[in-house]
Amino acid sequence: MRKRERQGVVLLGMAVLALGVVIPASAAAGDTRIHDIQGNTRLSKLDGQQVSDVPGVVTAVRAFGSARGFWLQDPTPDADPATSEGILVFTGSSTPTVKVGDSVTVSGTVDEFYPDGAPDKSVQQSATELTGATWTVESSGNALPAAEVVGARTVPDAMAPDADGGNVEALTLRPKRFAIDYWESREGMLVRVDDARVVGPTTEFNEVVITTKPRQNPSENGGTIYESYRDSNTGRLKVESLIPFAQHPFPKANVNDTLAGATSGPVDYDQFGGYNIQATALGDLASGGLQPETTRPQKDGELAVATYNVENLSPGDDQAKFDTLAHGITTSLANPDIVSLEEIQDNNGETDDGTVAADVTLQKFVDAIVAAGGPRYEWREIDPVNDQDGGAPGGNIRVAFLFNPARVSFVDRPGGDSTTAVTVTGEHVPALSVSPGRINPASEAWTASRKPLAGEFTFRGKTVFVVANHFNSKGGDQPMYGRFQPPTRSSEAQRTAQATEVNNFVGQLQRIDRRANVVVLGDLNDFQFSPALQELTSHHRLQDLMNTLPRDERYSYVFEGNSQALDHVLVSGRMRTDYDVVHVNAEFTAQASDHDPQVVRLTVVG
Repeated sequence: MRKRERQGVVLLGMAVLALGVVIPASAAAGDTRIHDIQGNTRLSKLDGQQVSDVPGVVTAVRAFGSARGFWLQDPTPDADPATSEGILVFTGSSTPTVKVGDSVTVSGTVDEFYPDGAPDKSVQQSATELTGATWTVESSGNALPAAEVVGARTVPDAMAPDADGGNVEALTLRPKRFAIDYWESREGMLVRVDDARVVGPTTEFNEVVITTKPRQNPSENGGTIYESYRDSNTGRLKVESLIPFAQHPFPKANVNDTLAGATSGPVDYDQFGGYNIQATALGDLASGGLQPETTRPQKDGELAVATYNVENLSPGDDQAKFDTLAHGITTSLANPDIVSLEEIQDNNGETDDGTVAADVTLQKFVDAIVAAGGPRYEWREIDPVNDQDGGAPGGNIRVAFLFNPARVSFVDRPGGDSTTAVTVTGEHVPALSVSPGRINPASEAWTASRKPLAGEFTFRGKTVFVVANHFNSKGGDQPMYGRFQPPTRSSEAQRTAQATEVNNFVGQLQRIDRRANVVVLGDLNDFQFSPALQELTSHHRLQDLMNTLPRDERYSYVFEGNSQALDHVLVSGRMRTDYDVVHVNAEFTAQASDHDPQVVRLTVVG
């Protein structure tokens, strides 16, 4: 078992020996085939052993990067569907001198490679490989084994066996029952998906996510809705390319586009966890016609409140990012009256020199909105304590309010700062002790995380309390396709504690006026069915508007092909609501942010 550092030396037809190298135990020369190496579990029984003269046909070559090598597949499979007939021969930074269609015999060391580090600390599955390999080309121009066609019913709907949070590596693979078992049993083998619909747009790393199950929980825009921990949408499959980009540029695909024709290549397990096709053939990009959305303007008597995660916005960003986000405010969101902004960085971005003020960032954004034809918003925010609120080191991200003073008034009460907790005052009519103010910033719930910002607004003589949030991230959670099943969501505990703090604050308002008008919104980094959202809506204090949408519209973010709800608007009080998630970013390869904004239009009736 290797750590993350990949090493290897390859000479065609020659063994390389260095002083101090320990020669591993060997399997019987010439008697070992690929399915013997792969076995019917995730870990090879030959891990660490030398094998000799393993036969197969070269099906693909990776001739770039620091993880080069070639895939070998046995054209004469055994009768066991749990044993893969393919394997990666890893050559490190050396380009292998073989061609697709070569029939070769390979000698090398069997290795289980963990992409995220040492085996005893890894949460990912391993990839079975041959390292330190030598080979002999027996013949060239051979036909390749037929690629297995992956259709709508090929991959099981169930993700993984339940090991009660334990390690599934020793379990016998059941490829007809579990998705991770199916893909593991095809590791290194050629597969093909025809006319694949895109459910996760092309990323900056030249990867795209398709679905093999086009009818699996479809979103309104052609994606795949993630609506339960029990249903991980096993039709999702990442595609990367082994084809030189000069020969076939990687497609810049949006959700609902199609890779028309055949997309095929060997199955791989990538460094971020999850199975993918290393494509040797890519379908032609066919547009699905997806266009960014706009919402309607609020009526004169409606108060429009929006939330937008602007993804680490700082003065160092290109003006084009500011302009695109500004058009999102003016055109996509139709100039809402109040906007909760998440991920506003300080005035010098990720330079970690003690700067915490963000007035330059906010001024540049407000100016861009005016240039885009919008109102001149004012803002309110509280600078955090340096390097205490998480996010990119030195960035000091925080939440902030924008508001249109021609439509709504902000009630300023001095005294709010990074360490002072806002409280609720009043006997019959609630008010904030400081406005803006942070909710219980000394609580351990906010350790290395953004503190919520509460503000008191008036609209047409009515008071509305708005709480802007950015809960802690999902960093540290175990992956869906990892070796521990079901995966542990360790970050969930902190978000649930944060939800308790916010719910308690809303309770303070409602104890004075049970019908107080409250809007809690922002990037909560969790799903509508999560414990955090259940806690936030406990005691019937708040309603999550995400749950009022049709099921195929409940998303604001796309992660590895799952369209999911991370951003929310919750309300209580005497208000009628008209709520809209405005899809302008998450489903597109060109995006100003990785989140979609959303808006609620409120009619305050009491």
